[in-house]
Amino acid sequence: MFFRKKSYEVICVGSVSKDIFLPTDEGVIIETPEDIISKQKVAFELGGKYRVADRYEAVGGVAANVAHGLTRLGHRVGCYSKKGNDDIGKWIDAEFKREKVSTEFLCTDTEARSDLSAIIVLTQNGERTIFHNRDANEKLEIIDERFAHTEWVFISALNGDWKGNLKKLLAAKERHGFSIALNPGQHNIKEDTGLMISILKQTDILLLNKDEAIEIIRKTQENIGQEHLEDELFLLQTLSSLGAGTIGMTDGKRGAWAFDGKEYWHCPIHTLTTVVDSTGAGDAFSSGFFSALLDGQPLSQALSFGIANSGSVVGAYGAIEGLLSKDRMKDITADITPERLK
Repeated sequence: MFFRKKSYEVICVGSVSKDIFLPTDEGVIIETPEDIISKQKVAFELGGKYRVADRYEAVGGVAANVAHGLTRLGHRVGCYSKKGNDDIGKWIDAEFKREKVSTEFLCTDTEARSDLSAIIVLTQNGERTIFHNRDANEKLEIIDERFAHTEWVFISALNGDWKGNLKKLLAAKERHGFSIALNPGQHNIKEDTGLMISILKQTDILLLNKDEAIEIIRKTQENIGQEHLEDELFLLQTLSSLGAGTIGMTDGKRGAWAFDGKEYWHCPIHTLTTVVDSTGAGDAFSSGFFSALLDGQPLSQALSFGIANSGSVVGAYGAIEGLLSKDRMKDITADITPERLK
């Protein structure tokens, strides 16, 4: 159903960066339940100085994370992104090669700096706050012919001229006939909700979190009640009515939901160890969920793959180390049973 013989099964489009993790137990968690899309916040002393016992480094960026996840699960994947001609860019190249992820579409911009993120991880619960600097990926350009030999294009949060690049990708879809998996960035949704809604009709697989779903839907209906925005089945049904194909939607510790226009499924989280760092959990879900669909698995199994991958990746710092192999995925999903709803 999802397979035609081409050079790549998937090209993941979006950012790649170097992520530096700084674990600390000094942050104070503040509950703000009245803020529907930001129910918890973290505070540090203004002017304070905090010592961290260790630091960790890993490849980051949604496109890179999903490309790594799909590669580990046995798929032919390219990552269409941009890096600088600097030490970080060379480090990114080496990390991709070490993980056997194709660098064919990993372009170098001699005038740009590679993207860099500093990530504060609260050791109390593994939750993180990300400070990222984009430079190379602000200059990402879509070149039509580079997408001629792929079955799928995974579109993640785009930066720079993201609207122009998104329109170019839609034109390339029309010309080359690939399918689209979409993982919209929250900043894309906020900047132009109308454009993001319009692309849903051309989206075969939609991957997002509940906050992103709420952001989209509350722009489509006036005076929508909070009880509807809190209702996962309402969110899934509304996204489907806007044209999205198969949908995978996460909500942190509450697990994930899936809908294909016919069946609703839910699965709670399934962690293997104590949560160390939640960075990349959503991307790991995306690569697991997407991988199962690429292999022709049913929706329930796709949800199991997503939950298993996200539950594994949170056991280590960064979005790459904990990603599952195909054999390990099979072992873990044997103990995961999603529930069909309604």
